[in-house]
Amino acid sequence: MKIRAVFSQFVIIPTIFLLFVSSSVKAQFVVDQVLGVVGSEKILLSDVEQELLRMEMQGTTNNGDMKCQIFEEQMIHKLLIHQAAIDSIEVTSSMVNNELERRLSYFINQIGSEAGLEKYFNKTMSQIRADLRVSIKEGLLAQQMQSKIVENVAVTPSEVKRFYRDIPKDSLPTIPDQYQVRQVVLLPPASEEAEFAVREQLLDIRERVLKGERFSTLAVAYSEDRATATRGGELGFMPREQLVKSFADVAFSLREGQVSQIVESEYGFHIIQMIERRNDQVNVRHILMRPSYSQEQLLKAQNKLDSISNLIKADSLTFRRAAQWFSEDQKTRLSGGLMINPQTNTSLFEREHFLPADFYVIRNLKPGEISQPFESRDEHANVVYKIVMIEKVIPQHKANLDDDYATIQQMTKMGKQQEVFMDWVKSKVKTTYVRIDPSYRNCQFEMDGWVR
Repeated sequence: MKIRAVFSQFVIIPTIFLLFVSSSVKAQFVVDQVLGVVGSEKILLSDVEQELLRMEMQGTTNNGDMKCQIFEEQMIHKLLIHQAAIDSIEVTSSMVNNELERRLSYFINQIGSEAGLEKYFNKTMSQIRADLRVSIKEGLLAQQMQSKIVENVAVTPSEVKRFYRDIPKDSLPTIPDQYQVRQVVLLPPASEEAEFAVREQLLDIRERVLKGERFSTLAVAYSEDRATATRGGELGFMPREQLVKSFADVAFSLREGQVSQIVESEYGFHIIQMIERRNDQVNVRHILMRPSYSQEQLLKAQNKLDSISNLIKADSLTFRRAAQWFSEDQKTRLSGGLMINPQTNTSLFEREHFLPADFYVIRNLKPGEISQPFESRDEHANVVYKIVMIEKVIPQHKANLDDDYATIQQMTKMGKQQEVFMDWVKSKVKTTYVRIDPSYRNCQFEMDGWVR
């Protein structure tokens, strides 16, 4: 099937203009037109035109009629939304708000500020949010409905082998260089003086808020959580389980407008302001600060890693045992320092999966070699020091069953999911009301049954 809607069509394009092109394009059409109806959902002329513009901006080409292709994809999208309503599938306001804030945060960072975003589109932030909210909700509904349709799809080893045997070899992906890496991680010892200084600064900021300064303004100026600082420290509505325990315990105890005392978490030290609570979800602002380290403290961690490295090089200790004994990274310590890629849940990393500081060191190592101590960051953006050892390097190659079974398995599963999904579409079209404007009735749709 060439229909792009299957598993990919409604992913947001990571470009600031394309994110908001829908609102920009719709503004050009004073009078819109209903081109089609699927169940209770309408397809508008502006829906097709804005998608056509997006494809043209990306340089997408098509041998057939692009408008007909887009229209068919829109029909599938609307069919999913229509069926989601029938099946009582819902997306919570928290899911919509979190996705809305995530996207806005990214694009505000891209353009520089909220004021810059407002100027770019000549709209207030509240208008921009309103424009996005409906499309985000529809997209989430379609995703959930699609996931429900294919949730029970599984593939057997024989199906994977058959898929690999039958697929044209030039259709197999090229797998970039992959690295398997072990690490020993040490945290710089934060001095009492550094922690005291952070607490004092946060207490001073809290006092300024209590005297009338805006929490959001101070968050922009002082918070070290740059992802939220650009929007005044606001997190968006989140349930308790999505917050670290110490933060959640305090956040859920606050009244509207109340500012917390200092809260310590694995991210650092916070003060929190309640914006609004809705049942089991809260929307809060926070200001995050971390202790700073002296050169003496950083050198202490580096020297300890030097000593550990020397023991390994002298064959007094294996790297795996050194990680088990000395590493302060709890996620890799027990596995002998073996790093796990959070994007794939395997021990193999491609270049872009590493932090830049890590890959800068790893790229110059050969298997079995140990790096010099270097500064990096952990998953919470805290400063750490580490040494790493390359366990294995798999050079760039065409995907094969021996080295890339998981990749071939996933390709097999996606192909089977697409077949199941398209079978579902064909069956639902037969029992769903579909009306197509005469101007699109002569389209050569890939799937039969739309025009009846």
